[in-house]
Amino acid sequence: MHRRTLAKALAALTLAAVLAPAPWSTAHGTATAALAVHTASDAAAEAGTVLYAPPPNPGAARQARELAAAGRTADAAAITAMAGTPHAVWLGDPSPARAESRTRTTVLAAARQGALPVLVLHNVPGRDCSPYPAGGAGGSAAYRSWIDAVARGIDDHRALVVLEPDSLALLPRECADGGGALGGTRTADRYSQIAYAVEALEAKPAADVYLDTGHATWHPVTTIVPRLRQAGIARATGFAVNTATYETDDAGAWFAHLVAACLRYADVGGDPADCPDQWRPRNEAAAWLAARLGTTDPAAMKHFVTDSSRNGQGPWTAPADRYADPQERCNPPDRGLGARPTTRTGDPLHDARLWIKTPGESDGACLRGTAGPTDPERGTVDPPAGAWFPEQALELVRLARPALLH
Repeated sequence: MHRRTLAKALAALTLAAVLAPAPWSTAHGTATAALAVHTASDAAAEAGTVLYAPPPNPGAARQARELAAAGRTADAAAITAMAGTPHAVWLGDPSPARAESRTRTTVLAAARQGALPVLVLHNVPGRDCSPYPAGGAGGSAAYRSWIDAVARGIDDHRALVVLEPDSLALLPRECADGGGALGGTRTADRYSQIAYAVEALEAKPAADVYLDTGHATWHPVTTIVPRLRQAGIARATGFAVNTATYETDDAGAWFAHLVAACLRYADVGGDPADCPDQWRPRNEAAAWLAARLGTTDPAAMKHFVTDSSRNGQGPWTAPADRYADPQERCNPPDRGLGARPTTRTGDPLHDARLWIKTPGESDGACLRGTAGPTDPERGTVDPPAGAWFPEQALELVRLARPALLH
C-alpha cells in the first residue's frame, strides 16, 4: 500500500471515530478491546498488496525434513508453512557492497513475483548498545555510505523499509554505561544518522520508510514523539510498532494511533508533552484529541506498520522474583505466531501488519541475570541471534493464534 496512492483511496475521517474504543469483545476465550476504526468503504480500499516471502532460513527446511522423517508430518507442515509466510529481510552486514547486492537481489526477486519486499535496516552505529565500532557501522560517514548503497540497491523498485529497530527507543545515552563519555555526542549523531537515512531512502520513488517507536509498554507517547520528530519523521511515511517483540495487536494499534495523533497535534503547533499517553483511559484520550484536532484526513497523518510475527499469545511475564534480569522479550517460552501479514488492515492509518522479525530465529543468549551459558527458563543453551531455534519454532506454530493450519 504505497503512500503516493493512499490519499486518493481514502476519504477524510473523524479522529474521534478512529480513537474511540469499541465495546469489549471475546476472541479465543479472552476478552480483548478492539479499536473502532471506520474506513470510508470496502470499495474504496485497495485490494491488498502481495507481500514478498524470501527464501526460508535453512534451519527451517532442515527441521521440517527431520520432523517428516520422524513421522511428525503435522509439525513438519506447520514449520514449512511458517517459513513460507511473507516476512522481512534483515540487512545488517556493514559492507556497503554486500548490502547493495543483497538489497538489489531482494527487490528484483520480489518484483518478478509482483510482491512488495519488507527490508529491515539494522546497521546504525552502536546498535542495541553494542560497543563502538563493533556494533553496526563504524561511524556516521560509514553509515551514510552504507545507506547510500542500500538506496542504490532499491533503485526505482518498491520496498517497505523498517529503519533501525530500537534506534530511537534505545538511544546511546540510555545504554547501561550512559553511552560513555561520548553519550551525548553519540545520541546527537544517532538522530543525524536516522534523518540522513530517511532522506536518502524516501528519495527513491517507490520506497516507504518507517521509523522506530519500540513497543506499547516501553516509552510513553510524550517521549517517543519528540524523538520521531528530531529523527526526521516529517519526511518519512510513518513508524513501526512492536518490532521483534510480543505486545498484542490491540495494544500496538492503540499506541500507534496515539502517536500518529500526537505527531499531527505537534504539526499544527501543539506541545507533544500535552498529548495523552497509552495508559490514559481510552475514552479520555479520544475526547482530548478530538477536541484539539477534530476532523483529520488520514493522508495528512503519519501511518504505521506493526509486527505480529510472535504476538499470538501476547507478552511473557516472568515468574516473580525468579531472575535478577528476566529478559522477558528474549526467547520467552510458550509464545505463538500472531496474525498473518497483510496490507488489508481495515484501518486507514495502519498500512500493514507484518512479520518483521523472522519467527523461529533466536533472539540470542538469554541468561536472565545468571552466569549461563544455559537459559535458566528453558534449560538449554539458546542459539546465537538470528540462528534457527527449533524448540522455539515448534512453540510458535503450535501456539499460533489464529491457528497456522486449518
